[in-house]
Amino acid sequence: MRLWGDKLAMFTFWGYQAFIVMAALGYVTGVTQSKEYAEPEWYADIWLTIVWVSYLLVYLMTCIKRKEPHLYVANWFYLAFIITVAVLHLGNNVSIPVEFMGTKSYSAWAGVQSAMIQWWYGHNAVGFFLTAGFLGMMYYFIPKQAERPVYSYRLSIVHFWSLIFIYIWAGPHHLHYTALPDWAQTLGMTFSIMLWMPSWGGMINGVMTLSGAWHKLREDPIIQFMIIALAFYGMSTFEGPLMSIRAVNSLSHYTDWTIGHVHSGALGWVGFISFGALYYMVPRLWGRDRLYSTKLVSLHLWIATIGIVFYIAAMWIAGVMQGLMWRTYDDMGFLSYSFVETVMAMKPFYAIRAMGGILYLTGALIMVYNFWRTIRGDVSAKEQRTQLQGATA
Repeated sequence: MRLWGDKLAMFTFWGYQAFIVMAALGYVTGVTQSKEYAEPEWYADIWLTIVWVSYLLVYLMTCIKRKEPHLYVANWFYLAFIITVAVLHLGNNVSIPVEFMGTKSYSAWAGVQSAMIQWWYGHNAVGFFLTAGFLGMMYYFIPKQAERPVYSYRLSIVHFWSLIFIYIWAGPHHLHYTALPDWAQTLGMTFSIMLWMPSWGGMINGVMTLSGAWHKLREDPIIQFMIIALAFYGMSTFEGPLMSIRAVNSLSHYTDWTIGHVHSGALGWVGFISFGALYYMVPRLWGRDRLYSTKLVSLHLWIATIGIVFYIAAMWIAGVMQGLMWRTYDDMGFLSYSFVETVMAMKPFYAIRAMGGILYLTGALIMVYNFWRTIRGDVSAKEQRTQLQGATA
């Protein structure tokens, strides 16, 4: 069935592009409210709210108007993502403009309350935007590509409700050793550790969907993208709870270890499941029998995977090194290293990080080329040979 409200759906698309432009212009001109993941000022926040409510209306009304009586669990994740991100955005961005028709505003929240609300927003923006939304994609596209039902529908329901309940409490783990009350820090750490269980339940559910079709993991690079994405999801959702533990956080916080953790999720989980979904959709959207080249899909897979490994391994090593240098004291009780020395020690790791990023970008450009040839209706020489062999057989 079609989306409900074509014009509103089009407004949602172009309205979001307009928000991106507004936010980017604010970054480069210094017009921001200086809140992590929430930099755009009040006028951009209001515009995003209008666009996001339109998005919710389109999605919700499409679900209401559906002819299929059952609402598959992927839609549960999408709805949780849309609704929760809206609540987080509104709660964190309550602000007071300080000049008539001006761009500057100040947050309604102050001090430790501001920090608490910021990380209730910040962690859950990641949790519901980059986890719940993409889990919805996983629950749809892996069964589709594998041509198998999801391994356990009951597990998917348990995964949904436990993830939604537990994730919303995990934000205080960003505020260890701060003015936030100790009980709130402990609460965030405890729920973060609990989060490991539903996260791995979802990972196992996705991987085990290949039961009875394991040969596809050997033959199909699109399935390989999706399963490697789940591997990164499992790794990131183990590492996150580990880093929320106070003893570990005392070493990792403010270091590039955190950057390595975030990018193992962003590049490995979010990126790879998106690539897999795009490889599934593009031929179908343009009415093609197959992609231009599955060999290029495999090339993209391995280049991007190697790029991620370089990127995150460099950040992990650099982060642990940073943390150890910052907490090293001499016999007199003074810091052994100045901050500049720790920055200089990072140089080779930043070079490795840049190389990993270039490899990842190269893989994405290979994908774009593959899509361009697919949309044109071209068939690679290898695919032509496969077709001829099938016809003669």
